[in-house]
Amino acid sequence: MSLIKGWCPDAWHPMTAGDGLLVRVRPPLGRIDGGQLAGLCDAAMAHGNGLIDLTSRANLQLRGVSAQGWQSLIARLFALGLVHADPVLESRRALLIAPDWQSGDDSARIAGELAERLAELPDLPAKTGFLIDAGMARRLAGEAGDFRIERSATGGLILRADGRSTGIAVTRDKAVDALIALAHWFVASGGAQAGRMARHAAPLPDWAQGDIAPASATAPVRPGRHPLGFVYGAPFGQVAAATLARLAPHALRLTPWRTLIVQGSAGDAIDGLLRDASDPLLRVDACPGQPRCPQATVETRALARSLAPHVSGRLHVSGCAKGCARAAPADLCLTGREGRYDLARNASAAAPPQQAGLDRSAILDLLGVPDAACL
Repeated sequence: MSLIKGWCPDAWHPMTAGDGLLVRVRPPLGRIDGGQLAGLCDAAMAHGNGLIDLTSRANLQLRGVSAQGWQSLIARLFALGLVHADPVLESRRALLIAPDWQSGDDSARIAGELAERLAELPDLPAKTGFLIDAGMARRLAGEAGDFRIERSATGGLILRADGRSTGIAVTRDKAVDALIALAHWFVASGGAQAGRMARHAAPLPDWAQGDIAPASATAPVRPGRHPLGFVYGAPFGQVAAATLARLAPHALRLTPWRTLIVQGSAGDAIDGLLRDASDPLLRVDACPGQPRCPQATVETRALARSLAPHVSGRLHVSGCAKGCARAAPADLCLTGREGRYDLARNASAAAPPQQAGLDRSAILDLLGVPDAACL
């Protein structure tokens, strides 16, 4: 086990938080079947504190794992088929796939082949990842992915380097070859120093330069009925393992929007999960905050829950300037600093504040939130 503090833990490299170790699980193709779900939830309660995060990379993150219980947890996750036996190959499974893929379609076949060829990839910076969005509608336009296979505006497939507006045509059979080749070029051309493809200034190799535009973006999956079943949301992207276990024996599709597609579900009401696409909590990002995160200096989620109905647009409450819950700007951003909150509009957590050093009462007054809303 290697304990790290950083952006992307995985099962073999957990991250230390205020409530114990964070262990990230990357289910193959973002899907977890009913048996795996039941086993994972039982393991989360046995070896962690029973809280599970849904990440913006469509992964699951088990919280509160002890150093003593970590090895037993990994053994159970491996037996469930949710962790690769090789820590190096597990670290290369940073693969985001459009969650509404169908068996045998372009997204599923390309992602499946890439998963089988992980050993051919170079060692990449921790934040880099692959994105497969090859359905007939481009679902992941707003999500991060350094090496992208996408549907083009003309209906074919393209390879597109993140940060470039256009890409080059590829076939389904050659798409993975192109992804692997681009990853090797990235490393060979000094991309490790830049960290991400979008920040890598080196001109692409001739074979990877193209002028084909990607297809128009479609909306993220929202709570409600879905062709595969029903979509639930998780407030702040977190759910209790006991609650998640109630979804078994259904299979789940994980999304980067902190929602779950429950295959075959009729959408029964479940405490702790959101069914209404208009629920204001779906417009809120808030990290665990104090005391669960040692970097945070303020409480986050109780304040966010109080403010959500009274804020139009996106609300982000961050325990510190790292902004782990949301990298993009929000309509209203509150950032913890030395036990108080800095406020900025249309900004990220790292942006300079427009108003600084606010306490909870000052924020409620500023936004016109009645005291009764906080009870």
